[in-house]
Amino acid sequence: MWKSVASNFLTLLIIALMALSGAIYWAQRSWVTPGPLAEAVCVSVPRGGTMTGVSQQLADMGAVGNARIFRLGSDYTERSAKLKAGNFLIPANASMEQISDLLTATGQSTCGAEVNYRIGVTLTELQLREIAPETGRYEVVAEFQPDAQRPEAYQRFLDQGFGAYRVTVAEGVTSWQVWNALDKLDILEGTVDQVPAEGTLSPGSYDIAPGDLRGDILTEMESRQSEFLSAAWESRAEGLPYASVEEALTMASIVEKETGVDGERPTVASVFVNRLEQGMRLQTDPTVIYGITEGKGVLGRGLRASELRRYTPYNTYAIDGLPPGPIANPGRLAIEAALHPAETDYLYFVADGTGGHVFSHTLEEHNANVRKWREIERERLQQTGQ
Repeated sequence: MWKSVASNFLTLLIIALMALSGAIYWAQRSWVTPGPLAEAVCVSVPRGGTMTGVSQQLADMGAVGNARIFRLGSDYTERSAKLKAGNFLIPANASMEQISDLLTATGQSTCGAEVNYRIGVTLTELQLREIAPETGRYEVVAEFQPDAQRPEAYQRFLDQGFGAYRVTVAEGVTSWQVWNALDKLDILEGTVDQVPAEGTLSPGSYDIAPGDLRGDILTEMESRQSEFLSAAWESRAEGLPYASVEEALTMASIVEKETGVDGERPTVASVFVNRLEQGMRLQTDPTVIYGITEGKGVLGRGLRASELRRYTPYNTYAIDGLPPGPIANPGRLAIEAALHPAETDYLYFVADGTGGHVFSHTLEEHNANVRKWREIERERLQQTGQ
């Protein structure tokens, strides 16, 4: 009897092992063989998405034949933890292995559309972009301001219920501008009663999603700026005339507003450092403008002589040293320039007509350069007929 039981058990075990081997072989073949997808599709992976959810989404779209096999294969090959958010083009007949690789490799979207909410110094706008299949690059479909009527293309993007969103903050915007712009972005939620301190928001690109809290986005901007500023301060050059990291941030904001030319920033910083060290007033127009606007938008005109004479805490024609705080949110290059200025003996600079500046050591040289710049301005006015 016991021999019969043992024989039957062994037979069942062999059958079970054969079935298991067959299942494993079938799963392996399913993982690497061409899939059932007849035409390429665009798969959207939301921020915080899981491989389990994506597996079912792919099965529903007909991209994979078995959601469980896809998830298990992604787990076994250690891809699940590398799932990226974005829009991904899945080619026709792509295998499960190929699809898993596409969703976890770089995170760069290869299809679909995105909305980029661009917060600039003079303009804030929403930009809808779609990836062109021929080039794989984003192309602008629509641009409009937050309070303008929505284009049909943007409404279609919202109606489809998926896609990528981002906020891009330009270097040199003020904290009020960022706070005000986020308040107008209707896909966000929550209120922020107080404008963040000037200079504490890091310019750059931030992934967002409908329903995100405005306060959380501002907190991330503050965290990035604080982290970078702390590291830059620790590695700063020796002998700088700053009593604190806050003063360095103030200098960086002035450098940011004075030039948009990357290579010029250390030289511009050197001019202001040299002036501080020699006890000269900084005499920089952007600080005067900030004293007038309080960072709430742009002045929109040239400074008047009376405004250059009028006292405000930010009028560096009237005060000694640095103003009481930053005048904008500087980017990383401006912060680096303020903490690692070039070694020069320049004390002056003026626009050169090409977008950059010409630097000089003496007031005589500077006045000659100013005359050249004014001549360029006159010629431009004559050409435009103004």
